[in-house]
Amino acid sequence: PPTSISEVSHVKTMDQYKEMYKQSVEEPGKFWGKIAETFYFKKQHEGEFFDYNLDIRKGEVYIRCLSDATTNICYNCLDRNVKSGHGDTIAFYWEGNDPMDSTSITYKKLLDEVCKFSNVLKSLGVKKGDRVAIYMPMILELVVAMLACARIGAVHSIVFGGFSAEALSSRILDAKCDVLVTADGVYRGTKLIDLKSIADEALELCTKDGHSVSACVVVKHITANSYCDDKTERPAMRPYSGFKMSWNKAVDRSWEDLMQSASNECEPEWMNSEDPLFILYTSGSTGIPKGVLHHVSGYMLYAATTHKYTFDYHCGEVYFCTADIGWITGHTYITYGPLLNCATSVMFEGTPLFPDASRYWAIVDKYKVSKFYTAPTAIRSLMKYGEEPIRKYSRSSLKVLGTVGEPINPEAWLFYHKVIGNESCSIVDTFWQTETGGHVLTPFPGCTPTKPGSATFPFFGIVPAILSDEGVEIEGPGEGYLVFKQPWPGMMRTVFGDHKRFERTYFTKFPGYYVPGDGCKRDEDGYIWITGRIDDMINVSGHLLSTAEVESSLIEHPQVAEAAVVSKPHSVKGECLYCFVTVLQGSEFNKELVKELKEKVRHHIGAFSTPDYIQNAPGLPKTRSGKIMRRVLRNVAKGNRDLGDVSTMADASVVEVLFQNRDYTVE
Repeated sequence: PPTSISEVSHVKTMDQYKEMYKQSVEEPGKFWGKIAETFYFKKQHEGEFFDYNLDIRKGEVYIRCLSDATTNICYNCLDRNVKSGHGDTIAFYWEGNDPMDSTSITYKKLLDEVCKFSNVLKSLGVKKGDRVAIYMPMILELVVAMLACARIGAVHSIVFGGFSAEALSSRILDAKCDVLVTADGVYRGTKLIDLKSIADEALELCTKDGHSVSACVVVKHITANSYCDDKTERPAMRPYSGFKMSWNKAVDRSWEDLMQSASNECEPEWMNSEDPLFILYTSGSTGIPKGVLHHVSGYMLYAATTHKYTFDYHCGEVYFCTADIGWITGHTYITYGPLLNCATSVMFEGTPLFPDASRYWAIVDKYKVSKFYTAPTAIRSLMKYGEEPIRKYSRSSLKVLGTVGEPINPEAWLFYHKVIGNESCSIVDTFWQTETGGHVLTPFPGCTPTKPGSATFPFFGIVPAILSDEGVEIEGPGEGYLVFKQPWPGMMRTVFGDHKRFERTYFTKFPGYYVPGDGCKRDEDGYIWITGRIDDMINVSGHLLSTAEVESSLIEHPQVAEAAVVSKPHSVKGECLYCFVTVLQGSEFNKELVKELKEKVRHHIGAFSTPDYIQNAPGLPKTRSGKIMRRVLRNVAKGNRDLGDVSTMADASVVEVLFQNRDYTVE
């Protein structure tokens, strides 16, 4: 790490990291107990910090942490900071889709708004334990709504604002939500999305299934916004010609009208540590989404601690996470983690390519961002445009650059480091999941020597292991299944309404371990490398291949923008490599390119790894959070049009193009 970062870092040396890590896994009560002292608990815990069973052979799986204490996470995010003198500190700089559209909100103003909406929810009959669905764009009202739920003890279930009506209704039904909070619409680049119409359709589908939502609270976002400096109209992206919002008097309620008469005082509901905080749905291997359930205190401690140490956050710095709050990254590293640390954050509504490919760096310079967190997909998409859009801005305030969502290939890592970070920033390649609540493998900015593409070492409290197919722990260098041997505070507690599925999904393959579903390898220096989902490990003639490693080889070619590798059944090898390749604009997909790509892989890994198929892929099927849907690609490779649940796919039209292009696959 750069000396300038190490000198002021929370963790300055690897010796310090090892000492803190040792205590966190051997004396977790002492380690986390000290951190808990920095937060407000109405009632302090007594007895053991952790109580758990991860071995399904010994009975029901459970994890409990600080189980007899009471607190409120909203109080710790807002009231605690206001009372300590940070009421005038900016909590969020809000940057709209259009560069001219921006505002900010202080901790005191945010607390007032949260209290008001807490009272609104109460007036609608919402009480502790009730579920509230939130389907909104990246606007400040989204943070207000989720914190208001947390304040009164309601369980929020946020659904990404790009999901379909069917996906939204299925999540409302599964969680049995009583209230929906949404907005009129949102612009993504130049595209207008009519959120209210989608919400209307979802509620109609719920009614057909026998569940009625009592109220739908609607924010007038694209027509007016209560947090904009101009209260009458937004300063940009007008006029909204032809946009008419539907209104159902029986269920729809105006956010603005309800907030106008609401009191800005609301006593928090004091929650038991193991009371539920939120449900967040994630894709399941069966195609049926799982409602991951996180609870109050453990998640609070873990969100705050990972945000502080992974990004080496210090009070007064400006932090920018580009994720959407509809995903776990937004929950932990836009809302809860930063607010618990009294951070000043940038909340961004738009896309990295609107109005041009320099948007991120314009924001970084505008707010003097020092800590930046984005996805490898975003980095690769920006690589296509070269260095010029980046070099237009100084980015001199940047100190730590983070990545999230998938293993980052070394080429993108080096571009991030050399071009975006000017070779003067620490790179933190974080591995974690919706289920883990926060980072579980990550470098520390001030002390960890990094290797491009490696998630390096475990976070505090995390005890990883690598298992063989037979469930035997692999010591030293080796490759196999990533597992975790003991719980940590932020770990999910169950699948909402289906604890058996929780046990079956994460604890039956290797009893006694939490199984995240990823493969990994450990090198001779002890560094951990995520090799992809277990079902993305391909066994070719007895050789276990990582799709990420093959993809990295393909992307090394100067004409390749993106690549995805899956397995295809093979009569001799068992499985063979089927590669989807997206070439750069202006490049041609032809036999010569395919020959060069095969040579790249052969050279990088070995002759046994040579792909059998390389297909032209103008686009790849991705979730709305940017993850490549390899399950869909496996079906394309096999010519199977039965794709299962594709509700999370951002653009379904690319799939038909891929099926048509199977005729243009070069063997």
